[in-house]
Amino acid sequence: MVKPSKWGKPSLGDVLVILFALLFVAYLFKSLWHNEQAAKLQIRLGDKIYATYSLDQNRNIDIQGSIGVTRIVIANGKARFASSPCPNQYCVHQGWLNHKGHAAICLPNQVSMELLGGKKPFDSLNY
Repeated sequence: MVKPSKWGKPSLGDVLVILFALLFVAYLFKSLWHNEQAAKLQIRLGDKIYATYSLDQNRNIDIQGSIGVTRIVIANGKARFASSPCPNQYCVHQGWLNHKGHAAICLPNQVSMELLGGKKPFDSLNY
């Protein structure tokens, strides 16, 4: 003998609430998820802007930080930390960044990079 479900059949109100919730989540995803390609790379050394480069070039940039030389590579509209003197190499393991608002930081060497587009998704970036 099959035991009947204790919840029973969903009512019209249940279906409407679930449908409204799914539509609302889809709307939020569409309006808040920005995946815009970046146009520029801004590099900071300490608390000062070191340089800003276009991502429309292939270039290696060597920066003398507080503990050694960090190399940043720009290629094919993307940027990454290629090497750094820091012990854990977290910045290097970040890999390629290519979307507006993405950032990578080498804290021991006090070098950071941020990809820029039209409008920043946040107010500031601090160490």
